[in-house]
Amino acid sequence: MNYKMFLIKYAEIGTKGKNRYVFEEILCKRMRARLKPLGKFEVKRAYGRIYIEAFSEYDYDEVISKLTGIFGIAGICPVSVVNELEYDSIAKELVAFIGREYENKNFTFKMHVRRNNKTFPIESMEMNSRLGGELLDAYENEGLSVDVHNPDVMIDVEIRDSVYIYSKIIPGPGGLPVGTNGKAVALLSGGIDSPVAAYMIAKRGVEIEAVYFHAPPFTSERAKEKVKDLARIVAKYSGPIKLHVVNFTECQLAIYDNCPHDQLTIIMKRIMFKMAEDIAKKDDCQCIVTGESIGQVSSQTTFSLGVINEAVDMDVFRPLIGLDKQEIIDIAEKIGTYETSILPYEDCCTTFVAKHPVTKPTLDLIQKSEKKLEGIIEPLYKEALETVEVINIR
Repeated sequence: MNYKMFLIKYAEIGTKGKNRYVFEEILCKRMRARLKPLGKFEVKRAYGRIYIEAFSEYDYDEVISKLTGIFGIAGICPVSVVNELEYDSIAKELVAFIGREYENKNFTFKMHVRRNNKTFPIESMEMNSRLGGELLDAYENEGLSVDVHNPDVMIDVEIRDSVYIYSKIIPGPGGLPVGTNGKAVALLSGGIDSPVAAYMIAKRGVEIEAVYFHAPPFTSERAKEKVKDLARIVAKYSGPIKLHVVNFTECQLAIYDNCPHDQLTIIMKRIMFKMAEDIAKKDDCQCIVTGESIGQVSSQTTFSLGVINEAVDMDVFRPLIGLDKQEIIDIAEKIGTYETSILPYEDCCTTFVAKHPVTKPTLDLIQKSEKKLEGIIEPLYKEALETVEVINIR
């Protein structure tokens, strides 16, 4: 069935005190944007709740799919609304609601009435008892029964300016609405980790741009398409992503030809971070985000990460830093990036990896090796940034 209204619950936003309305408004804005192509909807705020009212026909599954991808939403409740604050009207609609929702009435239930509107004359405990009795009178002979300790179904009735009846809470992704915590540039490769990192930082309310380092002919156009596909999946949660594609081939070859091969990955990443920082500053981003996890590969030891960080002044956030590979895979499967990430199209990092990379680099030695690039890397670096391809991913 198609519902005329959804009650939207949030969790963390409720802790924001006097600033809560700012988070609520941004969340409402995100919902309006996502729902606009699907029909005519009104999104409105009330204290502690947000409501979506439908004024046209719509595809229920499509609407739920959109809403469950919006950070800040903790739960989505399809509701039935009673506009008359009268007991008989509430009881009549409650009985009809359960009749519509559950063809099989052989389950246990518990009533949970919230009387937010204190002008309503009947207190919550009494409403629980009376409404529960109404349901038993209607459906006990079909198997319906009460269990206040471990019910199969919790039936909620919220008495506000109107009355809202619901018995299902569809989980949302939680977190904070995107746009409430600034903007970041995420280093996006074709692997498993970086799309998960971008997703996790977006869940904290951070708007995402992305940088992909492309190295043709060592990486194929299909590798680039794979990254675009991953960005599209992340964008289902984060909203639109501006993807910066940097042609990194000449820089990478210069590093390969002039620097010790056991230091290739460290030096390459330092230059990537510098480019990402330049792009971030240009687009008013406050930080860089990567998918690194301590100890996962040689360039992700504590020694390596410290040397890489030194290349930039901007903060570098690594939301996966303490997760093991299986934990990262579990999140990738949950958000839908895993199957795309494991497609066999290599990115530029894996193409140029050394056989025996250094695991305990020192900054002095790395900087000494980088001096061999002086006069060589600067024009290549400049050209790479001047020829960045920008793709708007939705």
